[in-house]
Amino acid sequence: MAALLDVPPELAAIQSTLADALRRVEGRFNDALRSDLPPVDRLCAHVESYRGKMLRPAVVVLSGLAAGSRDREAPEVSEAHITVGAVCEMIHMATLVHDDVLDDADTRRKGATVNRLHGNEAAVILGDYLFSAAYRLCSTLPGETGRRTALLIGETGMTLCSGELLQLHHRRDYSIDEPTYFEIVERKTASLIAAACRLGAEHAGATDEVAAGLERYGLRLGVAFQIQDDLLDLTGTESVVGKPLRRDVELGKLTLPLIHHLAAASQAQRGRTLGLIGAVPGVEGEREGVQALQAALGETGSIRHAREVAVGLVAEAKAALEVVEESAAKRFLMLMADAVVDRSF
Repeated sequence: MAALLDVPPELAAIQSTLADALRRVEGRFNDALRSDLPPVDRLCAHVESYRGKMLRPAVVVLSGLAAGSRDREAPEVSEAHITVGAVCEMIHMATLVHDDVLDDADTRRKGATVNRLHGNEAAVILGDYLFSAAYRLCSTLPGETGRRTALLIGETGMTLCSGELLQLHHRRDYSIDEPTYFEIVERKTASLIAAACRLGAEHAGATDEVAAGLERYGLRLGVAFQIQDDLLDLTGTESVVGKPLRRDVELGKLTLPLIHHLAAASQAQRGRTLGLIGAVPGVEGEREGVQALQAALGETGSIRHAREVAVGLVAEAKAALEVVEESAAKRFLMLMADAVVDRSF
């Protein structure tokens, strides 16, 4: 994600530090997954093509730099931060592999998914392999901070799964409300980003106040990130976003714009929209149905509502950083927050 930002000259040094740290994270990620079995190695190599914005390791590194650096101009990134960044990225990748199975997805990052190429069985086991590798790598962190890290990573894994199970429970529930949506998103998307921020701070020796502030930043950022994904799923272009669109609609997973629309629409309008939801495919095509759905969402201001919620959450994320000392890393975190709702993929 950091590579997509328009970074002002005064943040060039911290951007360079972050880019170097993310290269180290990639190396640790690859080393931790290496297998003596060539077929396993090939599958793990394919997962590398899933790597996109690297948001989670980026916030581990930046939270650590913002919370604990003495030299604000040229801080160094510790080995513990590299390990934690790799752990968070592995868990994220595992959830993507499993999500593609659940959603019967064919494309991810403009390439074929593991389940498309090798079947659901291989994809499920590969996801389990990634989770196991993450917990194994996490166990190498020493001392009390390492123990707390392992505990939080384990708790976060359970939170992610509970959010996914809650979403599955409400699949094709066309009366789902916004509080339930936020409960799902906070668990299945934002909880890992929040944990990444807290762990970055803790491994820098931050006070609990600072660690908690960064955790709040991550939670709000994560929800805003998911809302923007929801908007892109309904309004984006597949060639830009890099994966099939309208899949949430096709699978009966209601996202914030649709939840708001169905609650605000008249009974007749709600009926028409439910008919459109049943007709809209998850791939490009049936253009008239997609345009009709977008028009219906526009009539109730639902796209605008979702965007306003995301922008408000970004403001809350930035406000949570008030407990953090001013630094280049903090300014970079603020810049990343704004980029979450401005991205087109």
